[in-house]
Amino acid sequence: MSTPTFAQRTAGPYDLIVAAFVGLLLISNVAAVKLIQFGPDVEVLGFPVLPIITDGGFILFPLTYVIGDVLAEVYGLRGARRAIVMGFVMASIASLTFLLVGIAPAAADWPNQTAYDAILGFVPRIVVASLAAYFVGQFLNAWVLVWMKTRRRDGGLWARLLGSTLVGQAADTTIFCLVAFYGVLTGGSMLNYILVGFVYKVLVELLVMPITYRAVKFVKRREPTYADSAPVTDDVDV
Repeated sequence: MSTPTFAQRTAGPYDLIVAAFVGLLLISNVAAVKLIQFGPDVEVLGFPVLPIITDGGFILFPLTYVIGDVLAEVYGLRGARRAIVMGFVMASIASLTFLLVGIAPAAADWPNQTAYDAILGFVPRIVVASLAAYFVGQFLNAWVLVWMKTRRRDGGLWARLLGSTLVGQAADTTIFCLVAFYGVLTGGSMLNYILVGFVYKVLVELLVMPITYRAVKFVKRREPTYADSAPVTDDVDV
């Protein structure tokens, strides 16, 4: 079995990529508190096809998987894992901060406490759902991509991107939807929510795959350690 080549994190744009990754994650987590609905009520054989139900995170969150693909492809599982853990820590800190601000006494002349609680209030189910789905989904995404790369070296990038996306997004979407909204959405509505979220995220990654290709090549060219004559070994154990 060939040993794939990975860049070290001693030079290049790694820190900037991680910063963008964490920033998109935090923005998406805040946006995800709003459920969004498109279309009228339409059923086919008793299954609700419309309305399409999703959440505000759908705008940016798929891009975290695009950046996650770049991290795993260029830096390997160790490099991706560092970014994933950093995102998990910062998302946890954000949730704790929103909690502390929410329970702090509001100023007498500030009338927006109810609005703050409704949008940024600490909702344990949403927080647990978001963190668990992100952690499992991103790790699976990185693991699958690196595992596939150990078998094909640098060839077959499109297959690695697609395979890792299908596994990671399936886990992420299912975990978040079930933990966050089980009981709020039931039956066909819950299945609609999960399927719409999964299909949308996968389609977004497919649409931007040419950009992901270019991003991977761009980062590889700017990582002086990626093409070292002595390849950097990388484990594939989670």
